[in-house]
Amino acid sequence: MDDLKVGDIVARKSYDYDILFKVTDIIIDSNNKRSFILKGTNLRIIADSPEGDLKKVPINKVSQFNNIFNKEINRIVNNILMEKKEKDYKGLMRSLPEYTRDGNHFGKPGKVLHLDGDGEYIDVCLRVYEQLDIEVIGKIVDEKEQPSVVGSLLREHNPDILVLTGHDSIHKGKEDFTDIENYRHSKYFVESVKEARRYESSMDELVIFAGACQSFFEAMIKAGANFASSPHRTLVECIP
Repeated sequence: MDDLKVGDIVARKSYDYDILFKVTDIIIDSNNKRSFILKGTNLRIIADSPEGDLKKVPINKVSQFNNIFNKEINRIVNNILMEKKEKDYKGLMRSLPEYTRDGNHFGKPGKVLHLDGDGEYIDVCLRVYEQLDIEVIGKIVDEKEQPSVVGSLLREHNPDILVLTGHDSIHKGKEDFTDIENYRHSKYFVESVKEARRYESSMDELVIFAGACQSFFEAMIKAGANFASSPHRTLVECIP
């Protein structure tokens, strides 16, 4: 058996090694058995697993997986940039008054405030925002802390778009998707959305994206998010 430690990259045997995780914590119970808290390396999911279900992933396999992921990010960014170019070629910018034109953009992109519970993920997102030339303020804020700080950050930065992300999942063995207590972090995303709507109730003046893998989609929409993750409890990639 692999001698696993915090920071190792692993996959779960019972799921046919479908997702790569990083070990973020090790819990030892009263019987001296170890269980592991896991964070998806490229999917916004957090999970726990017994030691016997985990296999350490070799560095070369991690590199292969990351190369595929990076190519996918570049493909998404290039598609977005191509769509913008096509709009320009169709003359959409020429049909607008001069003051609405902004360099290579069709109009002026809104300012984004992005709170994320994971520093590695926010770094990836910030690089993509930069590639797309979008003004962004990125903050690393633990999911549980987001409700207590989102109001003050909104007042400080006055963004057009708020993004609330991190990690989430349905607790193992829970089947009632309508009970928010069965989700690891959904209630914090919901509370954050409600706080944001106290700051700005108009869904046109402040556009909110919220959630992560397997989050309680319906609850976040009801709380006031314009867009949320994840319908049908599906998995969500790093880029929201």
